[in-house]
Amino acid sequence: MSAEGQVLIGRLGLAAVTAAGWRPRAIGGLTMGADPVAYAIAAASWGTGAVIDAFSVRKDAKDHGMGQLIEGNFRAGDAVVVVEDVITSGGSAIKAIGAVEQAGGEVVGVLAVVDREQGGRERIAQAGHKVVSLTTTSALGLIPTEVVS
Repeated sequence: MSAEGQVLIGRLGLAAVTAAGWRPRAIGGLTMGADPVAYAIAAASWGTGAVIDAFSVRKDAKDHGMGQLIEGNFRAGDAVVVVEDVITSGGSAIKAIGAVEQAGGEVVGVLAVVDREQGGRERIAQAGHKVVSLTTTSALGLIPTEVVS
């Protein structure tokens, strides 16, 4: 969440979305891990001619007000990229995908900052979604502590 980290993740994330050929109107994921990533990419998109707005998916719908599960710049019919800070089991991304699809959005892909290489990428792909990660634990020289099945 540092200023430098926000700029770096925003630029790298936007480049990855563009390289994947995705043309989302919005980007977001399950709060709280996805929030700074989505906001950084949204900010980096400003002035590019292809602005991407951000949204957050709550873990549970609010029990007051409008009871929304998705907050921010999202509308039914939007093409969106679901983001993750770290993919481990894929559960958070799959929950966010479900919320977006239930609300009428079209998920064009999933972007992660780090893939822990513990089965999450494969689980998301098996659900029919392309996954792009900025890096992996192997590329960072890290050894996973356990494998999620």
